[in-house]
Amino acid sequence: MTADLTHSAAPDTKRRIFVTTALPYANGKFHLGHMMEYIQADIWVRFQRMRGHEVHWVCADDTHGAPIMIAAEKAGKSPQEFVAEIAATRREYLDGFHLSIDNWHSTDSLENVELAQDIYLKLKAAGFIATKTIEQFYDPVKGMFLPDRYIKGECPKCGTKDQYGDSCENCGAVYAPTDLKNPYSTLSGAAPKMRSSEHFFFKLSDPKCVEFLREWTDGANGLDRHGKKRLQSEIIAKTKEWLGEDGKMGDWDISRDAPYFGIPIPDEPGKYFYVWLDAPVGYLASLKNYFETGKAKANGESRTFAEFMAADDTEQIHFIGKDIVYFHVLFWPAMLKYSGYKVPDSVNVHGFVTVSGEKMSKSRGTGIDPLKYLQLGMNPEWLRYYLAAKLNANVEDIDFTAEDFMARVNSDLIGKFVNIASRCARLLSSHCNGELLSRSLLASGNAVDDRKYIQVFEQIAANAKAILSLYDAREFGKAIRSIMALADQANRFVDEAAPWTIAKRLSGSDDLSSDWVALQQICSAALHMFFDLTVMLKPVLPSLAEGVEKWAGVDSFAWQVPALNTDNTTRLNAFAHLMSRVDEKQLDELFGLLPEATEKATKPQPASKGASGGNAATKPATQGLQANASEKSGEFISIDDFTKIDLRIAKIVNAEHVEGGDKLLRLTLDVGETDASGQPKLRHVFSGIKSAYAPENLVGQMTVVVANLAPRKMKFGMSEGMVLAASDKDGNNASGLYILNPHAGAQAGMKVT
Repeated sequence: MTADLTHSAAPDTKRRIFVTTALPYANGKFHLGHMMEYIQADIWVRFQRMRGHEVHWVCADDTHGAPIMIAAEKAGKSPQEFVAEIAATRREYLDGFHLSIDNWHSTDSLENVELAQDIYLKLKAAGFIATKTIEQFYDPVKGMFLPDRYIKGECPKCGTKDQYGDSCENCGAVYAPTDLKNPYSTLSGAAPKMRSSEHFFFKLSDPKCVEFLREWTDGANGLDRHGKKRLQSEIIAKTKEWLGEDGKMGDWDISRDAPYFGIPIPDEPGKYFYVWLDAPVGYLASLKNYFETGKAKANGESRTFAEFMAADDTEQIHFIGKDIVYFHVLFWPAMLKYSGYKVPDSVNVHGFVTVSGEKMSKSRGTGIDPLKYLQLGMNPEWLRYYLAAKLNANVEDIDFTAEDFMARVNSDLIGKFVNIASRCARLLSSHCNGELLSRSLLASGNAVDDRKYIQVFEQIAANAKAILSLYDAREFGKAIRSIMALADQANRFVDEAAPWTIAKRLSGSDDLSSDWVALQQICSAALHMFFDLTVMLKPVLPSLAEGVEKWAGVDSFAWQVPALNTDNTTRLNAFAHLMSRVDEKQLDELFGLLPEATEKATKPQPASKGASGGNAATKPATQGLQANASEKSGEFISIDDFTKIDLRIAKIVNAEHVEGGDKLLRLTLDVGETDASGQPKLRHVFSGIKSAYAPENLVGQMTVVVANLAPRKMKFGMSEGMVLAASDKDGNNASGLYILNPHAGAQAGMKVT
C-alpha cells in the first residue's frame, strides 16, 4: 500500500507562503522561549516545503526604541554598534538548532525606513493619522520624556503594583502611562513631571477600522483562504473583549520625542515612530531585503518583492507569543489594511515556556541558556523533539523539566524510533551484504509465511494522512504520539521476529539458506518501517533525516510512504550511529547544578520532586527502567526493573506555600523513618500541585512517594522526595492533578509492592 502524503485537500495546488516569527529585541541573547517559537515555526515550514510548497521565512532584529538607546549609552557605544554586536551572535543559535530561516535582517535598515514611512504617509493620506497635544511624563533627572516601559506604578484597573506604563501583566488591561497610580521613573526613581508634547496617533477608533477588525478577527472575513479560522479561539475571545460591543477603541500613539533611537517621521523634526509601529514593518523589510539581495531568486522565486506581495496567492502567516497579541491582531492588520498592503492570512499564537513549573528567570535559577545547551554538546534535535512532543495549536504554556526531557528523548526518541534502525541495520549489513529487499518483493509470495510486517506497513499507510493533517494544524504533540505508536508496532514486530536469534544460528553454519532469507526479510521490513517513520519525523529531526537519507542512498525523502518506493533491491551504504542518549550530567550542567551535585548515597534516598511537577535537575525515577525496556521492546519492563523503584506510603504532616514558587507547595512527609534516637525523621518535598490543592486540605492525608531517588538542592531548599500524582492520559495538567491516596489502614513507611 502506498500513501501519498501530499496536500490532501488540493494536491495539485502549490501554496506560496510568507512566514514570519516575532522579531527579538536586540538588547540580549536568545532564551528558551525564542527557541521554542523558532523551532515551532521551523517544523511547520519544513513540513510545508516537504509537501512541495514554496515557503519564504524571514525574521530580523528589533533594534529601535529607548531601551536600546539607554543600554548603548551605558555601554559607551552608539546604538548601531550595540545592535550590531547583538546581531553577530544570532547565527550561532540559528545554525545550531537547524533553523531554516531564509533571511535575517534588521529594523535599523534602509528597507524598513522606506516601508515604515510609506505606510505612515499612506495612512495619513487616507485620513487615519491625527495629532494632538498630550500631557506626558518627563523625568527631570534624566532630562527626557519617559517611554511607557520606563514608567511603573499601580494598574488603574486592578491595582497591581509595579506595572509598566502601557499594559498590566496581571489583568491584561491596556492604558496610557498617565493612567497609572503613584508612577515613578525606572531610570532614576524620581516622580515624573507632566509636560506637554504634540503626538501623532493612528485613528484605531475610526468606525471603519473597528468594523474591519471585527470582520477580520471573527466575522465574515475571519477565515483564511483554506476555510479555517485565522485566529485561535482564545485569541478571538480576547479581541472581542478589546473591541467591545460599543465599538469604542482608543487611538494609538505612534510617535516619540527626541532623544530617541528610531525612524524619523517625515517632515516632523524631532519626532520619531514609536518602535511598535516600525517593528512589525520589519517583517516586510526583511522580505524586501531577501528579494533585493537575490536570495529569493536563488530559492526559485522569479517575481519581485512588489509582485510577490501583490499576488492573490501569497499567504502571509505569523508565529508569535501571547504577550504581543494586541499589536499583531489589532494595530498591525489595521495599519496594513488602510495603507493598501496585504493583511495577514493567519496569526498563530503560542504560550510561554516554564521551567519546572516556574517562569523563566535567570535570577531565580529557572532559565535555560540555549547557547550553553549547544556548548555542552547536547544534541539540538533532542530539544526540537522534546518541544514538538509538547506543542499544540492552542495558546498554552509548556513546561520543561529535566526528568521529562530525559524520559521523552531516551525512552521514546532513542528507545522506540532510533532503536529500530540500531537493532536491524548491522544484522542486514553483516549477514546480507546490506541488501534491502524492496517493498514489492516483501509483499509478494516470496516472503516468509508469517508476514506480520505487512500489517505494520498498512497501519503506517492508514495513519499517514491523519499525521499530515496534524502537522498542518500545528498539532505537533499529537503527531509525535501517533508516530511513536507506529514505532511501538514496529518494535513489537522486531521483538516477535527476533532476527538476532536467526543471526546467531547463521554465525554457526554456512548452510541455512532459509534462515538467511528470513533474516533479510525481517530486517528489510523493519528498516522500511524506520524509513517511513523518518519521513514523518523529518520536519522535527532534519539532521538525523539527512543522515538516514545518506545511508539509504537517496537525495531527499519526499513526503510520501513508502519512503523508498522502488521495485528493486537496494544496497544500503554503511550504517552510522544516528543519535546518543541524554546524559544526566549534561542536564546538571545545563541547570548549573553540577558543582553542587553529590554522589548518590548507598542507602536509597528520594529525589527532589515528583510526577506532580518535577525538579529540573532531578534524575527521572524511571530512567533505568525506561532505558532497559526500550532496548528490548519500547513497551515492557521486567519485574527486576520494577523492584528498583522503592515506593512508600507517606503521611503529609504539613503543607505550605513556597515564596517565589508559583506552582509549588512544600510538603513535610512522614515516611516511617526514625533518627538515631528513635524520633520520627521527616522529609521535605517540593511539589507542583499548588493549582489543585490548598495546603490546609492536604495535612493528615496519606499518599505515595518514591523513596530511592537522590536528594537535590533547589533554590527553595533541599527536596527529598517524589510525590506521585495523576493527570490526563497525555501527561498534561489541564484536566487537573490528583495525588495518589492509599486505602484506609495504610501506614506511613509501608512499601508499595
